[in-house]
Amino acid sequence: MSLQVEKLEKNMAKLTIEVAPEELEKAIERAYQKNKKGISIPGFRKGKVPRQMIEKMYGKGVFYEDAVNDLLPEAYSKALDECEENIVSSPKIEVVQVEAGQPFIFTAEVALKPEIGLGKYKGVKVDKIDTEVSDEEVNAEIEKERERNARNIVVEDRAVKDGDMTVLDFEGFVDGVAFEGGKGEDYSLTIGSGAFIPGFEEQLIGAEIGKETEVNVTFPENYQAEELKGKAAVFKCTIKEIKEKELPELDDEFASEVSEFETLAEYREDVKKNIKERKESEAKSEKEDAVIDAIINDSDIELPEAMIETQQRQMVDEFAQRIQMQGLSLEQYYQFTGSSYEMLVEQVRPQAEKRIKSRLVLESVAAKENIEASEEDYAKEIEKMAEMYQMETDKVKEMITESGKKNVMEDIAVQKAIEFVVENAVEQ
Repeated sequence: MSLQVEKLEKNMAKLTIEVAPEELEKAIERAYQKNKKGISIPGFRKGKVPRQMIEKMYGKGVFYEDAVNDLLPEAYSKALDECEENIVSSPKIEVVQVEAGQPFIFTAEVALKPEIGLGKYKGVKVDKIDTEVSDEEVNAEIEKERERNARNIVVEDRAVKDGDMTVLDFEGFVDGVAFEGGKGEDYSLTIGSGAFIPGFEEQLIGAEIGKETEVNVTFPENYQAEELKGKAAVFKCTIKEIKEKELPELDDEFASEVSEFETLAEYREDVKKNIKERKESEAKSEKEDAVIDAIINDSDIELPEAMIETQQRQMVDEFAQRIQMQGLSLEQYYQFTGSSYEMLVEQVRPQAEKRIKSRLVLESVAAKENIEASEEDYAKEIEKMAEMYQMETDKVKEMITESGKKNVMEDIAVQKAIEFVVENAVEQ
């Protein structure tokens, strides 16, 4: 395999990767072996047709697509190992040549880590954040605890009210025809939560158990399902269960049940202490963000579009994993919120740019101040990971590759850079 790197404008590069003809031949042969069982030609038993006969019948390129799909991942991976440039995006692949007996050639257009003009990072001025705790904040926190300890009482003698927890069946119709994805059974819905299309939940107020209620809504013009955009729909809903909250009395008994304290007064003091600690932690994070934002604003940074796009896709994937853990697929999320993949990608763009710029300026600070992670730092990080995943330290070490260790060390150096710029910031 050979690699050529051509630098392009705006921190982009084109990698031209050439794979030897014999490697292509092996991939074509593998494609033939994989597909021959499904190919029938008169005069030959199924699965026994010679490759030359198949190529004569269907053309010499019949196995090229499978061969390319076989070769590309490994060839690109080897090219990354060989390339000395710092690649920071997914590749845009283009096949240049695929022909038996000739080298397999393809290009990969990628973004390179941009050089930045680092601005002022010492003595950055930030606003001081108030961490004092008011009585109103303590009362609000205690009310949340009352809410968490509320009993859910089954209601059978009245209709649905705002705030009720309901279980319902529903089916949606457009022009009298049921549409795909518009049906649900034994669905849990809290009225007023805003989980459904605007106007849906409000129309369930007054609905009675066991009686069908029609809900009329209009899908947004930007709804992800093309066939439903702007369409009026009728949902036939049947409430199967209603529950309401019953809050506990605010007294010493309540305090002893929800905490280690015997009196309400002691419990209030503990709540105040916890709020103080939380506000101080939040203030620390806000100060970090403010310092990093100031450094970014004072720095000269030009991001390759491909780098941003890669970060956007990664963030959408992270979001998908989070909601899947809550039992919701991306498709269901799009339907319930009226959004789409494209809208979600665009929505995370500002955050994606901020994440990239933050990393770049902090890496630059680390380089300028010779901030590095030590082996001791790495060992401590491994211990944290072992504790988090409830594994033995040695097992965690075995699982981490050399490139993985390099990434961990870089992350530690970045964290040290955050601590450095925050310590050198000036509160006003």
